[in-house]
Amino acid sequence: MFKRAFGISCISALTLLLQITFSANTTAAQTDVEDPPRPSSMQVEQSPTGLIAHDDFETLEVSICGASLVHVVGRPVGARVSEPSRPWMLDKAQSCPGAVFQFAQTGDAATLATARLVVSLSPKRGTLIFKTAGGDMLLREYPNLPRTYGSSETSGRYDIEARFSPDATEAIYGLGQHQSGLFNYRGSTVELAQNNTDVAIPLLLSSKGYGILWNTASFSYMDNRFPLELNFESRAGDAVDYYVLYGPEMDQILQQYRTMTGHAPMFPKWAYGLFQSKDRYSSQAEILDVAGQYRARHIPMDAIVQDWYWWRQGGEGDPVFNENYTDVPAELKALHDEHVHAMISVWGKMDGTSQTFQEIRRRGFEIGQTHVYDPTNSAARNFFWDRLPGKLFAQGWDAFWLDSAEPEESWPHSGDASLRDKKLNIGSGLEYTNIFPLMHTGGVQEHWKETTQEKRVFLLTRSAFLGQQRNGATVWSGDVYSSWWALKHQVGAGLNFALSGYPYWTTDIGGYHQPVAGMANQPAYEELYARWFEYGAFCPIFRTHGHRDHNEMWTYEKVYPALLAVDQLRYRLLPYVYSTAWKVTSEDYTIQRPLVMDFRSDEATWNVGDQFMFGPSLMVSPVLEEHATERPVYLPSGTKWYDFWTGKEATGGRQVQAAAPLETIPLDVRAGSIVPLGPVIEYAGQATDPIEVRVYPGADGDFTLYEDEGDSYRYTQGAYSTIALHWNDTSRTLTIGRRTGSYKGMTPGHTFNVVVVGEGHGVGGGVTSAPDKTVTYTGEATAARF
Repeated sequence: MFKRAFGISCISALTLLLQITFSANTTAAQTDVEDPPRPSSMQVEQSPTGLIAHDDFETLEVSICGASLVHVVGRPVGARVSEPSRPWMLDKAQSCPGAVFQFAQTGDAATLATARLVVSLSPKRGTLIFKTAGGDMLLREYPNLPRTYGSSETSGRYDIEARFSPDATEAIYGLGQHQSGLFNYRGSTVELAQNNTDVAIPLLLSSKGYGILWNTASFSYMDNRFPLELNFESRAGDAVDYYVLYGPEMDQILQQYRTMTGHAPMFPKWAYGLFQSKDRYSSQAEILDVAGQYRARHIPMDAIVQDWYWWRQGGEGDPVFNENYTDVPAELKALHDEHVHAMISVWGKMDGTSQTFQEIRRRGFEIGQTHVYDPTNSAARNFFWDRLPGKLFAQGWDAFWLDSAEPEESWPHSGDASLRDKKLNIGSGLEYTNIFPLMHTGGVQEHWKETTQEKRVFLLTRSAFLGQQRNGATVWSGDVYSSWWALKHQVGAGLNFALSGYPYWTTDIGGYHQPVAGMANQPAYEELYARWFEYGAFCPIFRTHGHRDHNEMWTYEKVYPALLAVDQLRYRLLPYVYSTAWKVTSEDYTIQRPLVMDFRSDEATWNVGDQFMFGPSLMVSPVLEEHATERPVYLPSGTKWYDFWTGKEATGGRQVQAAAPLETIPLDVRAGSIVPLGPVIEYAGQATDPIEVRVYPGADGDFTLYEDEGDSYRYTQGAYSTIALHWNDTSRTLTIGRRTGSYKGMTPGHTFNVVVVGEGHGVGGGVTSAPDKTVTYTGEATAARF
């Protein structure tokens, strides 16, 4: 395959061949001579949305979508001008509303200026440069061959590439979830194609304060093997199509991204508790027994999971349980009576002999040469819901595990870009390689919400794409090994996923595949499980799963006290977690936050991929080495930090050695934090009071306590309440603001046990026995001075 290279003259045939061959990455040779200009300058004119430029080879359109948002589309002259379907984007009024801009043109450049950005085009070279309104360089296209188009395997489409020149030091992140162990992707190549353990979301963020959204679902690559080039390449498209988003803070970039592609809804409150799962519970009796033991042992837990093979033999795809399940609605009622919710595994891949798939094939709803329905066909989405998840939902299931959403087609686990040689209803598989999980989860959410507004959607799936955060779905990291290597690789993978605009992510605590049979009861594995469990408690969704005969907390006898303690801490933190989840929905916040998000000005954080903030206050440093009893922890500059376990203070901007006995995960809290902790409970919603409010002095601080019914979509109509907490460090005063809003079942007030943290005081996961003050709160503003 060859690219048609635009804007090149006086280059040897060999050099041109290297530059226009897709497999050679269209890499330009670096020489001491100036890069050659295009054969003729582009003609540039202002358009209603920005500018349009063209020459004999290419048409380029630059649209101002917002003061901090620019859309770039380039296509070869003579190419079909079309409006390809982009279902990951919201309508244009949301994704590209426009903004005031000024257009200017001189001999050397045409510029578009907004209140925050300046975009310059060199007509001589066809290269775009993006700067801040203050003149700081953000991003520039490569000066030679900034965009290329070549013949594609798909008729009427092109191999497309956009080439950029990163600066010498910037770090790059995002792009979904990948298992290479890299946090900063500088110097690497990332394939953007769905597979088990690998998730493609083509959104890149830079430490310089910009993002690039590569606007295609095609089989693609991000390639930065060569330090002077950062390339996006796709195997099928009608145009080079990308957005540049400016922050400069990463929260601002992600807020723009979710405004373009969809905001993340609230999950039911129980979904922020513990999910108990294994591969697999094989009978109704086993499910009820495990749930009953959790309640009898007073271990906090909110959901239990029915994994695959609940169906009759040969019936994957049919809503018919095998003989081990005698009365599913009665089972679910028994679980609900014990305040346990239930999630069931439902696959888009089906057995070819199932009645459901036979009917899918008869109606033409399958993806050809697969056993998978086509979710890009609305009629197929309707049929899938009506035939399978809809019937299960009517039984009383609370959540769906939409496994194999790459989709997986062959067995075992062959999912790598599995659609690229298929035909979809929306278009060619090569052009829409990565779209399946978005449409699959979107169809289920749509029908669920049409069925009821009383239960919030909760979906778990193994893959994701642009915009999927709006579908009420959490992604897990796939079927990883039960090994220390795998645990280490989860942390960076999850942090880059968060920087891809998707706020909900989880991992199989303990890993899925056991390298050695029977490892669950081995001391070496128990240590790994404990460290993974400690880390998992500080993921947005807290979930244990794996291919083990037994995976209940008491299975791991030697580390059970440590597991119970961290489980109880997660439940005590539910007021903090649920309030932070509201920030995700209302402010486009991110729960699990790489340090570069909050401390971007501290360059030492740019390559820290094994620590993260959990919400605004808690810094988590998982223990990732076998037999470790301490680990180095970097304390970001610009603030003072408190050891959560001891209350000892430390100054930021340096590395410390943190104690980490097996029962302890290093946690630090930044000064100025207000952290609400609830009572010791066994399930979400069991009790709310008293609330222990820990204040970490040394800076002013704020926190908003959010509460609602815990389920239903009435919160979207304003059925919720907030209480603003403010700490004035100078006067050492905590102000508890007037409660705003209301909802059905709201308690009239709260008992706040306020603790101003110091060394040895207000520390650890247990309840502080002697708070500094107890405030009986009735909903009116009050203040407590210390």
